[in-house]
Amino acid sequence: MNDQTTTEPQAPDPSELQKELDQLAQEKAELQDRVLRSQAEFQNFRKRVDRERSELFEYASMEAVRALLPVLDDFERSLKAESADKEYVKGMELIYQRFYEGLKKLGLEPIISQGEAFDPHVHHAVDMVETEDAPSDTVLEEFQRGYNFKGRMLRPAMVKVAVQPQAK
Repeated sequence: MNDQTTTEPQAPDPSELQKELDQLAQEKAELQDRVLRSQAEFQNFRKRVDRERSELFEYASMEAVRALLPVLDDFERSLKAESADKEYVKGMELIYQRFYEGLKKLGLEPIISQGEAFDPHVHHAVDMVETEDAPSDTVLEEFQRGYNFKGRMLRPAMVKVAVQPQAK
């Protein structure tokens, strides 16, 4: 016979197979973690974009309402003026009411000032009057109404505030 030895393929070493299996399992876990992180980042991105879009629409409508406030002020001043034509006054009141209700539906909220305690966050004091007829820091008169828009300050109220007379 021939002395040539035939080599049979050797079975792989079980410890090498286990190492390779462990390495593949670790790579799989890392890839799954990366996929989950990517999905979470995408969900957070989507939520942020939706929130920013919502805020943009709210801000845009807030600016539109802010631009219309001088018209509302003019209506209020015109309704305080005396007129001999009662039908004209009724028509103006009707237009004012519709306009005001439309702005309220969009989110306009008036700030109540008269008789309230002065709050620098919602009131702008344009006049301070010494008086004993009202407690100190009480709003005596409202020169221009202030408004919130969906809970945010749109415009502070311009008011006259009572202060206690100084002792002489």
